[in-house]
Parts: sequence; structure tokens; C-alpha cells
Amino acid sequence: MTAPDTAKTEGNGRAAPQEASAYSWYVLFILVLVYILNFVDRQILSILANDIKRDLSLTDADLGFLYGTAFAVFYSLFGIPLGRLADNWHRVRLMTTGLAVWSVMTAVSGLSKTGTQLTLARIGVGVGEATASPAAYSLISDYFPQRLRATALAIYSSGLFLGGGLSLFIGGYILEAWNSAYPDGGPMGLVGWQAAFMAVGLPGVLLALWVMTIREPIRGAIDGLVSRQSPEPFKGFASELLNVIPPLTLIGAARRGLGALAINLAIAGVLAGAVWLLSAVLGRGTMQQWIFLAVGIYAVFSWASALRATDLPTFRLIWGTPAFLCTTLGYGMVAFMSYASSYWGAPYAERVFGIAKADLGLTIGGTGALAGFLGVIIGGRVADALFARGPAGRLYVTLFGLLAPILPMIGAYTTDSFVAFLAYAFIAHVMSSSALGGAAATSQMLVLPRMRGTATATFFLATTLVGLALGPFMAGYVSATNNDDLAKGVLSTLVAVPIGLALLLFAIRSVPTAQASLEDRARAAGEPV
Repeated sequence: MTAPDTAKTEGNGRAAPQEASAYSWYVLFILVLVYILNFVDRQILSILANDIKRDLSLTDADLGFLYGTAFAVFYSLFGIPLGRLADNWHRVRLMTTGLAVWSVMTAVSGLSKTGTQLTLARIGVGVGEATASPAAYSLISDYFPQRLRATALAIYSSGLFLGGGLSLFIGGYILEAWNSAYPDGGPMGLVGWQAAFMAVGLPGVLLALWVMTIREPIRGAIDGLVSRQSPEPFKGFASELLNVIPPLTLIGAARRGLGALAINLAIAGVLAGAVWLLSAVLGRGTMQQWIFLAVGIYAVFSWASALRATDLPTFRLIWGTPAFLCTTLGYGMVAFMSYASSYWGAPYAERVFGIAKADLGLTIGGTGALAGFLGVIIGGRVADALFARGPAGRLYVTLFGLLAPILPMIGAYTTDSFVAFLAYAFIAHVMSSSALGGAAATSQMLVLPRMRGTATATFFLATTLVGLALGPFMAGYVSATNNDDLAKGVLSTLVAVPIGLALLLFAIRSVPTAQASLEDRARAAGEPV
């Protein structure tokens, strides 16, 4: 097997575009395994939720915060500088390091005795996992040509659904087996949900050793646009931290001048006021949610402001391109609903239908994994086929993934039959998961090769700060304020549909022009294309 690590040169000075090799598919296989473990470690909280709620005296809103916001804000916040590092450093080493970090922090989650300790561990998992997709998306885009990219990204994304389903099966089995063997607590006083965290976390360290063997391809060679490597990638990474991580952001803003610092402080003040107002209206118990979310929004603003000053071409092609932003936020609305339903599905079935955790892992976990796998693979293939008919073709699949799950979701959370619940949830999951490949590939084609890691980090801002940080929390909050009515909580997330519809329709209209003018707009912003 050979990697696409060499590039022939055409007469115009550009490298000749290459094709995917057998080694490309081998690398994709390893990346899928990484993503499976990524979501096992992230999603296992779902099957453990009711036990954690009881043992740590939490509410449904607290659980939504733990699963979504506590993880998502730091995942997205660190995803920005790590995305930049993926654009300038050895992506394989970056992914290897991140995999080891999030695996250890998942195991550490099993030592938690309070909600605060579990929150800190979830933050660590989020920081580690922030390395995965920027590095993986960039690697996949350098191992697969444009015509296969949505398919490759969809296959990679199948790890999301396979890992999510596997986490329910493994978590439920370990929890019940441990509690059966140690009804009063096992070694170190650990109970079942704590043992489950440790059991799924530690194997990631071994997988990291395999990831280290992947070859690093030449950036952009497969597209005939070889990008220069940064001579000082970590210097740029350190500078990026000053632009993203509060309160270091004040230093970064001050470096750009007093005007930039004043605007930065003004935005921080507005967000602090929003935290106070939301906490007053929705209850003081929600303050941690709004503080974390405000920190994330403030960090994103600080980073975007710095990007404009330091890398205008990247800023213009991402934040200055409405097609990119609407594609990203449009998919974020899909994620808003799908994250809520996927997280709360198992706790809902356990409470309403009285199904044992091990059985839930097999039924909901198994059907969810199959549904997600089928949806994302079929969606990716259809998206690539529609792309052949036009640059915006892939987004029609994303639009389908937004609208098609509505009726099955309503059916799932209103039926009195567990079998019907599984059937409806399966259909909804197939449809919503079809949206990802097309949206991800569209975002990648709207930037230059050297910007792909940053574009990926920005794309995942929508699935985290919008989808993951708000969707599960909203469902949990609505449930907690309505006598733990999880059905009402999950269905409340359908409010995202009209917003997503407007965003995606605009993206479909604007993507062809944005794609056609890509190099011209980059050149106008100062990029030596």
C-alpha cells in the first residue's frame, strides 16, 4: 500500500491531482475506529444518566448540562487553536496526543464523587476530543479526491453513530454486571456507572499507539494545490491560545490595539449581562449553563476578531462567506434536535417503559448504531451523486435530514409501545444522520487546502455551541420544569426546524457563487494562490 505522499508537477507549477489509494482506505478505517471510541467515551453518559442523577443528586437540566454544555463549550473552544495546529503541524501526532488525553479523562470520570468533579472530567474529555475531527477531516481531504470526499467523510462520520450505539450496549452491560457483583460498591468504593467510565476510557491509550503509525500526506497534493508547511507551528498555536482562551484573550486583544481591547471588553460585558438576565428569568439553577455558553461565545468572538487581523484570507473564506456560515448553522439545527433525542432516548425508555439497562443497550444502542450507519453512508453517497449535478447538490441531503425526522420524532415520544418507539426512533435517526456528510463536504470545498483544519473547527462550532450545548440542555430544562416530562423536553427541540430551513435554503442559493469565486476571493484578500 502506498500513501499519496508525493506529487507530480504540471506545467503551471501546480501539483497534478491524485486519486485515492488502497492506503487511503486503510487510513480511513483507523480514523473510523478513533471516531467510534470518541463517541463511546462521549455518549456513554446517556445509559448511565439515571444512575448518575440518583447518586449525585442532579436534575434533568444538570444532566443536559453535563452531557452537552460542559463538554461542548471546551470542545469547541479548544477546537479553534487545535484546528489551526492541524493546519500547520503533523496531524497524526496531534490526533495521537488528543486520543490519549480524552481516554484518560474518560477513565478519570469514573472517580467522580460530585457533579462538579464530573463536570471537570467532562471538560478534559472535550479538550482531548477537540483534536480528532480537525485532524481527521484534514487528513481525509488529503487522502481522497473531491469526487469521493463526501463519501469518505460520511464513512468517517459513521463512527459517531456506531460509537454512540456501542456505548449504550457496553455501558449498560458493565453497569448491571458490576452492580450485580458488587451491590454495595466494589474496589475503591466504585459503583457500576463509575466502573463503566473506566472500562471504556483506558483502551484508547492502546489505540493511540496504532494511530501513531499512520503516514502524514503532503497537504493539498491530491487537489494539485500543495500548501507550504509552517516553520513554527507551535508559535502560531500559542498565539492562537491568546486569541481564544479567556482571560488570555484580553492580552490578544490588547496586542491589536486599544480599540480592539475596548470592543472585546464591551462584548464580555454584554454577555455577562445576558448571563444575569437568563439566570433571573429561567432560574438561578441554570446559571452554570449560561456562564459556560457565554464563555464559548466570547471566545469565538475573540478568535474571529484575531483571525481577521492575522489571516485575512482565512477569515474572508470562513466568516466572510455567508454560504459557509449558513451551511454550518443549518446543519447545527439538525444537530440541535439529533443530539437531544440521541442522548435522552435511553433515559426516556428506562423511565417510561421500564426496560433494563442491558436490554436498552442492545435495543436502542443496536438500532441506533445501525440507523446512524445507514443514514450517514447512504446520505454521503447521495450527496456525492447530487454534487455531480451542481455545487450545492449535497445540501439537499442536509435539508432532507432536517425535515424528514419531524414526524417520526413526534411518533416516538408520544407512543405507548416500546416497539413502536424503537421503530420511530430508528426512522428518525436514519433520516437525521443522512445530513452530515453533505454539509461537512460542502464546508470543506468552500476553503483552500491550508484552511481545512480551521474550517472544520468552525463547522463543529455549530454542532457543539448550537447543537450539543443547547439541544440536550433545552430538552432537560423543559423536562425538569414540567415534572420530568422528557417527551415534552425532547419534542421542544423541534423549534429549530424553521430556523434551519431558512439557513439551508439560503446556503443552497449561495454556494455555487461562493465556490466559483473561491480562488478569486482568496487572492483579493492577499492569498498567494
